[in-house]
This record gives sequence, C-alpha cells and structure tokens, in this order.
Amino acid sequence: MDVLSDVLLAVRLTGAVYFDIDARSPFVAESPPTDVIAAKVAGDAEHLIAFHVLTSGSCWVEAVDEPEPAELMRAGEMVIFSSGEANILSSEPGMRGQPDLSRYYRPVGEALPFVIDINGDAHADRCRIVCGYLACDRGPFNPLLESLPRMVHAPVSGRSWGWMTSLLDAALAASDERDAGQEAMLAKLSELMFLEALRTHIDGLPPDTRSWVAGLRDREVGSALRLMHGRFAEPWTLEQLAREIGISRSSLAERFTSYVGVPPMTYLARWRLQLAARLLQSGSLSVAQAAATVGYQSESAFNRAFKRQVGAAPGTWRRRELAPVPPQEGGGPSEP
Repeated sequence: MDVLSDVLLAVRLTGAVYFDIDARSPFVAESPPTDVIAAKVAGDAEHLIAFHVLTSGSCWVEAVDEPEPAELMRAGEMVIFSSGEANILSSEPGMRGQPDLSRYYRPVGEALPFVIDINGDAHADRCRIVCGYLACDRGPFNPLLESLPRMVHAPVSGRSWGWMTSLLDAALAASDERDAGQEAMLAKLSELMFLEALRTHIDGLPPDTRSWVAGLRDREVGSALRLMHGRFAEPWTLEQLAREIGISRSSLAERFTSYVGVPPMTYLARWRLQLAARLLQSGSLSVAQAAATVGYQSESAFNRAFKRQVGAAPGTWRRRELAPVPPQEGGGPSEP
C-alpha cells in the first residue's frame, strides 16, 4: 500500500493552475491567504494549498508575516504553502506588494491559466512562474496537512523534472490556443508535481525528524501505516499489528507515537472516519453501510466516534455536505 497516495486520494486532492507569470526584475507579486479567496477559487473546498513552480530564471520567495528570511528559488523548484498563508515572489528579498483580489475567480467564458506579464527592465533577467492551488479536505482527518511545515521548498528531481517541464510547457502552449482539455491537463500535472515535491521533501528530511511524513520512511512506523491503510477494516489490535511487523507492542506504540503524535489504534480510528466520510459524501451508502465498510461492528459506536471527531452525527454531516453551494460572485481580472 502506497500510504501517501492513499491519503491524497482520501482527502480528495485536486489541482488547478491559475497563473502563468512572465516577469522581469524589478518585480514583486504578493498572493493573499487562501482562506480569503477560497470560495471564489475552489467553491466548496475545505482547504487550499498554494504552490508556485519556477520553470526558468530565479526569484525570492517568502511567507508574509513570518520570521523566516526569504529563500532563493531557482528553475526546477517548487514551493508549497501548505497552510495557505499569504506569500511573496520577488526579484529581491524584502520587497512588498499588494494582492489584487479581483484576479481570483473561476472563469466561465475562458479557460485557466490567466497569463500575467510583469514588465520590469526590458534588459533584466526573465523568470517564468506557474502558480496555482490544490484543494483538499481538512477533516475529519488529514494526517498530511498536520505534519507538513508551513512552507515546503523542494527541487523536483532531475529525471522527473525533465519530462514534467516538457508536459508543463506543452500544456501552457495549449492554453495559449485554448485547446480542449488543456485546463484539466494542467490540473493533473500540478497534482503530479505536488506529489513529486513531497517525495523530495520526505527524502531530504533529517534523520531525527519526527512527523507523519517522516514516519513513512521509517521501517516499523511505515510498515504499521501500510498495514492499517491496506487492511483498514480488519479488527486490528496493537498486539496483532506488532506481531506482523515483528516488534514488541511497547516498542511499536512508543515509536509510532513519537512520529505520528498519536498511538496506532487512535490513528486507525481516525483514518476509518476519514474513509467513512468520503463514503457518506458519495451518497450511495447508508450510515450503517459506511460504518460496516470501514470496520465498525456497531452503527451506534460509529455514530458516537464520528460525532466526537467531527462535531455532528453522520447523517447530519452528510446532509450539510451535500447541500448545494451558493454561487459566488466573480469579476474579471484587472490589468497588471
């Protein structure tokens, strides 16, 4: 079981490329917090992750109102703001801009991405930045969001970056002609690049890092996660899990908790609720059927656990989730 892919599917990760920016220094582009523009950008998404990919040149990137200094971003690198905080791309560190909120909306009569030219010195170095968002569920349980730093700055590995860049250039060229399917192509490519950046981030973590993503590469913790994700409906006990991995119960409990932050059985219970929530949202199963599918022997026990984690009974939560989302007013982007 590929645990990372399993989580990305269960939290309904979907991408969108919004801006294709061609900039020459001096320039600065400030993006607003994603919670400010989420309703217009992604409708009913619970959470938006912002990302930028630099395909040529270099620039500086930093989070607004964060103490960390700006970082230099080079061609072939991706930066991810997992919490969706306001951020800045600029030709020099320390520059500040003003986000233009009118640029953030889902176009009806045209396709994404919006092309933006930031014209500085005509003789200055040029950089190209592809910017977008990844929508996902925050709850009932998203272990990835809880374990990522606020900003992930990761180079995409050389072999993968070559063909990804070729695909990205092809998709952006198609967007110039508004070819059929190009927006969907860009969306899927952004998801793929996000996954590759996460893999690079995980591989580069220091050996003493303790988090859910670091646990994926640990032998015992990774094995426990793969077993629970691959066979989530089984009536696992800590003893059975430890026996299959080949370590003692106490060692597994201690090691798993040090990485993931909760004991194995607590993690399994929360993951089952995440899967059950997706089944409930599909509308094809009853509450009792969803409970049984994820391993609950009792519907009442499932109802109690779901309400404790989510704050509402399963049926109430599903009706709220499936209710139509009111349309958001949108306008056209103003000139740069």
